[in-house]
This record gives sequence, structure tokens and C-alpha cells, in this order.
Amino acid sequence: METFLWYQSLVKPTWAPPAWLFGPAWTILYTLIAISFGVVFYKTLKKQLPSKIALPFVLNLIFNFIFSPIQFGLQNNLLAAIDIILVLATLIWLIVIIWPKMRWVSWINIPYLLWVSFAVYLNAAFHILNP
Repeated sequence: METFLWYQSLVKPTWAPPAWLFGPAWTILYTLIAISFGVVFYKTLKKQLPSKIALPFVLNLIFNFIFSPIQFGLQNNLLAAIDIILVLATLIWLIVIIWPKMRWVSWINIPYLLWVSFAVYLNAAFHILNP
């Protein structure tokens, strides 16, 4: 409840989406992530893909999973902004690195790329508006 109150108290840009939108959006995105990342990890474990291809996928998951504890647990907009930039960077890296091997994995992650790109912009606004 305290986390919800903290988020509600933030000054938000006028273009910020309503809080209720985040749950459905991430449900869809996590489904796409589970499918595409799961196939990449499976093929890497089966030696059908070089193990170095899995690195940006692993890093992306780490940065993605630590975002909420940083943003809502620590309530640190600056660290959350840095983390979401790392999510974006590793996402771009994984889309590029998997493209020659499995183009569908790159394509299926485009909605994730669009959402995270927007999240970078949104978090930068949170940091600026709530110093």
C-alpha cells in the first residue's frame, strides 16, 4: 500500500498512461518474452545456438527484474532511469544478435522494444519532475 501511495504522489507528465494499463501491458509483454527468450535459452542449452547469444537475454532479464525493486522498493527514480536504459540497451543488443539466426525472435520483441523505449522517456520525466 505504501508503494502505491508513493507512486500516486509522484508528479507525472500529462502524457503518462494510467496506472491500470501497466498490468495488462506487462502481462502481454512477459508472455512474448517467455516464449522468445525460452526458445533462445533452450536452443543455447541444446548447443543449437552459440552460448554467447544468451548473454544479452540473461542481462535483459536481470535488469528487467530489478527495475521494480529499484523504482518501488528503493523509490529511486534516478537508479530506475539508469536501470531502464540498461533494459533498453540489452534489448537492442539481443534483437540485433539473434536477427541472423532467428528473425522471429527479433520481431516478437518489437512490442517490448516500443514499451521499454516509452518507459525510458517516462522514467526520465519522473526523475526530472520529482528531484
